[in-house]
Amino acid sequence: MKTFGLFATFFFVILLTGCDKNVVYKAYEDIDDGQWFIKNTPSFKVEIKDSTQLYNVFYLVRNTLQYPYYNLYLTRKITGPDTTLMSTTLQEIFISNETTGKPFGKGLGDLFDHKIPFLTNYKFPKSGTYTFTLSQSMRQNPLPFVMGIGISVEKVEK
Repeated sequence: MKTFGLFATFFFVILLTGCDKNVVYKAYEDIDDGQWFIKNTPSFKVEIKDSTQLYNVFYLVRNTLQYPYYNLYLTRKITGPDTTLMSTTLQEIFISNETTGKPFGKGLGDLFDHKIPFLTNYKFPKSGTYTFTLSQSMRQNPLPFVMGIGISVEKVEK
């Protein structure tokens, strides 16, 4: 049974990381033991080469069915190439139906992946490396059953 779980996880990861020519950056950080502490603030460094291009930027959230809430409050900080803080935003995202509890993401077994847009048709002000830092802003610390968090930056097709 353990072998099947490892195989299923491996297959699911391969499926999710399939080739997409529009993806500029995509990364996850696993949350140790599925317990996301407030002090755990994953950072993602994204190299933007074309500042004339429009981009869509997504949160990538992985949770189990045991996650006790239908929503998740995230604080997002974006730091520009010159290390100046461009923005700090508190955002509520919805990962399951409030009434039925049915997850919005794609799942395999009790593990669900969500791809939630937070910047659409966005033009970065200049080329360089941008740092996205994410933290959970829920009242529960640690926040249980969150298995991973990440971002994806994708070019908008013209």
